[in-house]
Amino acid sequence: MSDNVMPDVAVVGAGIIGVACALQLARQGRRVVIIDQQEPGHGASFGNAGHLATEQVFPIADASILSRLPAMLMDPMGPLRLDWKYLPRALPWFTRLLLNLRPAPFQRTVAGIRALNEGSLGAWHRLLGSIERPHLMREDGSLLVFERAESRQAIDALQARMSQQEVPVDHWHASVVQDAAPQLSKGIQGGLFFPRTGHFLDPYGVVCELMEAAKASGAQFLKRQVVGGKLDEHGVSLRTDQGTVAARQVLIACGAHSASLTGALTGKKVPLDTERGYHLMLPHEHGRLPFAVTSLERKFIMTPMDGGLRLAGTVEFAGLDRPPNMERAWQLHRLSQGLFRRDLSAEDATPWMGFRPSLPDSLPIIDKVCKGKVLLAFGHQHLGLTQAAVTAELIARLASPAAASNGLPALEPYRLDRF
Repeated sequence: MSDNVMPDVAVVGAGIIGVACALQLARQGRRVVIIDQQEPGHGASFGNAGHLATEQVFPIADASILSRLPAMLMDPMGPLRLDWKYLPRALPWFTRLLLNLRPAPFQRTVAGIRALNEGSLGAWHRLLGSIERPHLMREDGSLLVFERAESRQAIDALQARMSQQEVPVDHWHASVVQDAAPQLSKGIQGGLFFPRTGHFLDPYGVVCELMEAAKASGAQFLKRQVVGGKLDEHGVSLRTDQGTVAARQVLIACGAHSASLTGALTGKKVPLDTERGYHLMLPHEHGRLPFAVTSLERKFIMTPMDGGLRLAGTVEFAGLDRPPNMERAWQLHRLSQGLFRRDLSAEDATPWMGFRPSLPDSLPIIDKVCKGKVLLAFGHQHLGLTQAAVTAELIARLASPAAASNGLPALEPYRLDRF
């Protein structure tokens, strides 16, 4: 792409969703430029749990969040943490979340998440197959274990809810768990196995591979910070810290940082907040687990990767500006103690924190607005990795209505104008 040729699409955001979308758009023959203040894949896509969580079809919280609010405020190491200094800013968002838990909006949310999740693995197979990297994804299923006998009722209730939503799930007794994952503690009582899930061996590596494929299809990358923008007769002008980038269309896919640019271009105030997620990477732990394992009582997930074992799953509401509390990442190692016959090694472990973009109805925004000049793909909460490939196919369909639908879900649940 020469300097004097206007790009067809400027993709703001070089995470897993932005890069996957950029690749699909470039393959349509569009001139694409990808803009991010960091190198590709260095935001939330770098440190996610790596779990392709197609089984997670329910909203990010339920009505019990009210009774849990005191603990959220008082326990800095709890699995769900709300920084008390952030409470005034968070309350409107939490109020909208609770309103969306009423029966009708709740059912719309579940249907919307299900529709994306049910198309996710197929979309990932198509995308990875198209770049000849199918080995990056393991479709080995995942396991939710429980340790206390009194948790069996909760497990049975969850299985019933999952089955009602047609989520494939099998109940595993303790002996089956031990056969499949023999390094887990003998104290495991059993669990739920989700066969139609999987995980990535290197989530950051997936972004890099997709980025190389996008470049091979003609896309360019600009390491710049987008600080504003406006629409004009030709399309959109984006102000960056290194000058202006003009394009015929813009795709806003910068995750938790998407609200301000969306507001500037569309005039719509989007109720976007962030779940700050932490992980702890254990580089010396290989071969402990055959697939991702989540603890019901301890509320975190462990995913085997090429670089070791990743412990993740903690959620903190504290906004974009407060520094990370890395003690929350180290807490994950303490939570793992007792889950294995031999405790995990934390030697050379590395902590991490990233921002998950969350909307109060737990659904993303996937849309085309402003007479087609603005495309939107953000707000996927902790399902960004899971839903990235199917979102990219939806954005390609929006950008080119003549494109084949491949049985993709309808876009109505994800429209911007629902807010």
